Amino acid sequence: MAKISLADALNRPSTIDRAKLDATAEGEIRAHMIEDGFDPDEQIPDAAWRVERPPAEIRQRFGLTQERFAAFIGVPLATYRNWEQGRTSLPSGIRALFDILDREPEASRRALGHKKEAA
Repeated sequence: MAKISLADALNRPSTIDRAKLDATAEGEIRAHMIEDGFDPDEQIPDAAWRVERPPAEIRQRFGLTQERFAAFIGVPLATYRNWEQGRTSLPSGIRALFDILDREPEASRRALGHKKEAA
């Protein structure tokens, strides 16, 4: 699977024909969805939408160096650096841990038995 950073994606020139899109009526969009086998009335659960923050951003929110953050989550420093630098993908269990760290940082600190570092 190809990977691209958010910055690279945002810097790419758009391939969308804005004039054509603006001229498309809602009814036409609905018809195209049905034609493509989608239910235009289907409700998309909130769980289907999720922002995945990069490891570096989560680490920085905790105010830790790479070395301290790797120790905090219990992985070798080299492994964490590979994730942060995009050399290897996050395993699903670590992705779930990062989601928890992102959404509940204080609860994560308590659960992992770490005190907040002095700034």
